Amino acid sequence: MSTRCVRAYVTGKVQGVWYRRATQEQALKRGITGYARNLPDGRVEVFICGQSSAIAELSEWLWQGPEGARVTHVTVEVLDHAHAPDHFATY
Repeated sequence: MSTRCVRAYVTGKVQGVWYRRATQEQALKRGITGYARNLPDGRVEVFICGQSSAIAELSEWLWQGPEGARVTHVTVEVLDHAHAPDHFATY
C-alpha cells in the first residue's frame, strides 16, 4: 500500500456547519493526517495524507460532509512531493 497526499477544495455551504471538525473525525478514523481550514471565499481547503484506499474513501466523504452541509463541488489534486504531517489539525 502506498501513501499519498492530496489537496481538496470543497465548495457549497461548508462553513459554520462543523465541516472541518467532521472531516477531522473522518480522517482520524482512517489514519489520515493533514488539515482542514476555512478559506476567505467560503470554501474549505482539505489537505490529507495517508494510504491510497483511505484517501479515496475520505475524498468520497467530502462530497457528503456532516449533516447541515450542502456540498456543491469538490476539486482534488494529487500532490507528488508533499510532506505528510504527523497529525490532523483544523484551522
